[in-house]
Amino acid sequence: MPPDVELAEAAIVEHYPRLVRLAYLVLPPSLGRNRRVLTAHSLAQRALPRGRRGAGAQAAAAAVQGGVPGQRGTPGADSGYAYVRLRVLRAALEAGVPLTFRALPRRAQLPPLLPQVWGLRLFPRSGGAEELALDQWLATLDGPGRAACVLRALERLPEPEVLRVLTEAGVANPAAAVAESGDPANDALFASPEFDPCALQARPTDLLRRRRFARASLAAAAALAVCGALLALPGGGWGADGAAAPPYALNAAAQQALDPGKLVRVAPTAWRTSSRTGFSTWPARGDRTDDAELLRRALAVWARPGSAVVASATPGTPPGPPMGPPQLLFAGTVDQAVVVLLYDGLRVVRYAEPRTGTSVAALDFARTDAASAESATALVLSRVDGNVRYLTAPWVTGVGLRDLLKPGEAPAALKPGRDGVTPPVASPAPTGNCTGWNALALTGGGATRLVTDLGELTPARLTSGAPGAERDVAEAAELGDWSRIACLLPSVRSHGVRSVNAWTYAKQPLPEGDGTATWLCTRAETWAGTEDRVQAQFLAPGAPLAAQAAKAEGSPACGAREPRVLAGVLWKSKAGQWYVLAAGSAQFASLSVSGGGVNGSANGNRLAVKAPAGAQVELAGRLTDGTRAGVLR
Repeated sequence: MPPDVELAEAAIVEHYPRLVRLAYLVLPPSLGRNRRVLTAHSLAQRALPRGRRGAGAQAAAAAVQGGVPGQRGTPGADSGYAYVRLRVLRAALEAGVPLTFRALPRRAQLPPLLPQVWGLRLFPRSGGAEELALDQWLATLDGPGRAACVLRALERLPEPEVLRVLTEAGVANPAAAVAESGDPANDALFASPEFDPCALQARPTDLLRRRRFARASLAAAAALAVCGALLALPGGGWGADGAAAPPYALNAAAQQALDPGKLVRVAPTAWRTSSRTGFSTWPARGDRTDDAELLRRALAVWARPGSAVVASATPGTPPGPPMGPPQLLFAGTVDQAVVVLLYDGLRVVRYAEPRTGTSVAALDFARTDAASAESATALVLSRVDGNVRYLTAPWVTGVGLRDLLKPGEAPAALKPGRDGVTPPVASPAPTGNCTGWNALALTGGGATRLVTDLGELTPARLTSGAPGAERDVAEAAELGDWSRIACLLPSVRSHGVRSVNAWTYAKQPLPEGDGTATWLCTRAETWAGTEDRVQAQFLAPGAPLAAQAAKAEGSPACGAREPRVLAGVLWKSKAGQWYVLAAGSAQFASLSVSGGGVNGSANGNRLAVKAPAGAQVELAGRLTDGTRAGVLR
């Protein structure tokens, strides 16, 4: 979980030059040195987490027991620095992602609002030939490669720690980034003044162009004032649209979509008689469903989000305006915000504004086409200080909170409000120690379904069972399996996941009588259906958590279309002997292993062959129909 905000602030202040240098080196050189300097400072200053003051004073008091303050640690020795370093690194990597028309820009991809120095260009002092060569070489790397260099050279992290930090920062292939990170012999150059964005030189911008720009700005401001006066007349205007951008010409269908009086409102009992049960049968709920001004602002911001709107969309979700009047699901006050949920048949859209003021807003898109009673059980209303509130479906009659890591405990009962809004519950942390993982047990329609928050509007449904025969998690053995793999769920967080299915595809007696291992396959299916993520996991007897044996993205393996899966691990017996263990699903008739001084084969879908420590091997299998198949990758 994030550290206390005062601890994070102290880490930023104490290590500010190092954090800014880290961001400057990871940012793409194509931005130019002036923008890299300003962006680096902006990213370091935005690394402060959201939260309240208070706990920091207690931590400070604990640190000075006896009347003598503790000595300052090295960068990375305290959790506050490690946390803000990760935030700076993640933002710098996001800033290097090219802008496209298919997705909304992230905040780090845009020029920083602050700091700004008008009329001056700022850049670090020039170095020698070696620094120039290093800068040119860094420009040939991608963002993860530069990040690996900086973590190794500037932060002095060992390779396993570099891999861990890159994984937490969202790098898809940390090993490849480390492999291209270069020669450690040049690491001392990273501390050169050439790469210090805190020791700067200043030069003026183009003076003549600046004068012409000032004249044009005055003319534009005068024209804007005239247009604003005209738009403020009765029958139009910007005030009622809150944080929306200025209006523009719309066709008749688009105009109807922005009319709060034409919003679709479903009867409270429609879900009882409808032939299809999903978001389309949710009634409008909340204490602001009749607030026409609020609904107008929500629709206007959806249609044309302004610069003060923070927008996000799950992968595969188009962020455009509605094609016609959408359906109202919720409008009401939740915690410190006013929230509106809308549905247009393809997407659920969440609009949020502060309780006081309408100049800023948040807009979130989530793809929900083909949602059914199983996948339309709840929506996320708000996230505040690590807690999340849900809006449950009208057919949900009971809500319980279950910790997946404690399968033997019954769910703790929750009592939603009259509108189906749950009390705040702790959301699973995306990073850090996995000491618990909360899921909601939603009862309704004759079944109890488990859903969990993966950082999106729609919580993901958790199931068990072989591909094509998935079922809700109910049996003790299935809950036991989920208790061992729940801590691997952060790897599929914020990827538009619709459901996650886990099933045991093989049991393997271990060599030397060391018990029986379990092989599981986990498939995270997305709403888009094109970026599904698959993992094969190995669970040794007595181990509290499963180990990831293999993974793939966009693969049909372990699904209804291709239910087979094959994976292997290097395992050490209690006596100290290393083995290559492999297991496939029931479709495999034989397995073989080669390479790294290891050769062996076995009939059936399980294999165990002695191997030297650290052996790099190739696994293959033959299916029951005689065709060959490889491992999950």
